[in-house]
Amino acid sequence: MVSRKRQDGAEVAGAVKRVRVLVADDSAVFRQLLAAALEQDPEVEVVGVASNGLQALDLAARLHPDVVTLDVEMPVLDGLSTLQALVRQQGVPVVVLSAHTAHGAEAALRALELGAVDVEAKPAGAWSGAALWQLVQKVKAAARSRARPRRRTGPVRMVAVAASTGGPGALAELFSKLPALRVPVVVVQHMPAGFTQSLARRLSDLGAFHVEEAEDGAVPQPGVAYVAPGGKQLEVRDGRWRVRDPLPADVLKPSADVTFSAVAEVFSPVLAVVLTGMGKDGLEGCRRIKRAGGQVIAQNEATCVVYGMPRAVVEAGVADFVLPLERIADELVRLVSGGEAVGA
Repeated sequence: MVSRKRQDGAEVAGAVKRVRVLVADDSAVFRQLLAAALEQDPEVEVVGVASNGLQALDLAARLHPDVVTLDVEMPVLDGLSTLQALVRQQGVPVVVLSAHTAHGAEAALRALELGAVDVEAKPAGAWSGAALWQLVQKVKAAARSRARPRRRTGPVRMVAVAASTGGPGALAELFSKLPALRVPVVVVQHMPAGFTQSLARRLSDLGAFHVEEAEDGAVPQPGVAYVAPGGKQLEVRDGRWRVRDPLPADVLKPSADVTFSAVAEVFSPVLAVVLTGMGKDGLEGCRRIKRAGGQVIAQNEATCVVYGMPRAVVEAGVADFVLPLERIADELVRLVSGGEAVGA
């Protein structure tokens, strides 16, 4: 029996909840074919279609499907990186579709290692009714499967935020929504010397957080946010902030990679947040944060002024969450308060 809801949203007694499917494939013809085949089953509802990997992540975050069908060959963000992000963000079951080739077989095996529930080979020619029926059964079975087990990380000890072009506006929106947290926060915004103290004062006036420019020798305190001084590099020594002059080769002053790498060694697990910005500063620092047991939130493309720094961590498969700016504060609070993380 097909699931039905009254106007007030309540389920009709005895109705069967339909499996909600997100279809992700770069071929418009195949998306249409697969969506039509899935919806012939009264127990299935296609809630969205995506034509590239980043769109699939965005739709999955907004629609919360029960299962995703994912082409392993995807543009913008490849299928395997998309799969990793889907598993890490939501633990949503994924059925991977792969070309029936040697390369496709290797990709399919790698997909299973990364957490795909099942794989299905795409046909070289027309897909028969029997093969489509088999795929529909696999999708329904995957939706009923248990998501990958979640592992509880250690409590977050610090939040590290990176931003560049468009960052002051994004930081203002983020801090206006944040309550005082039980951990210190460090902000690396690409700005010249003399500007970051004003940024700290502006952010401090927006909400519950006290924000100040980091001073050499200060001990990071819970509930306080520290802005890395412009024209300098911010590190950690013996549990205290160390503000040092940049090296001759340093292009970015301050650099998120420098600060993120330093806090990863001393304050792990760290929760990193990569906001709008040009380039890829923060990628190496996020890798170190991940290796030390931390997590990474990346701002999504649609809400970025420049989708450079977040793109770098997403395409490298480092991001655990890819979120619109307006949702980052809530997710940050959840994770600092002890939310669970999907096992990698």
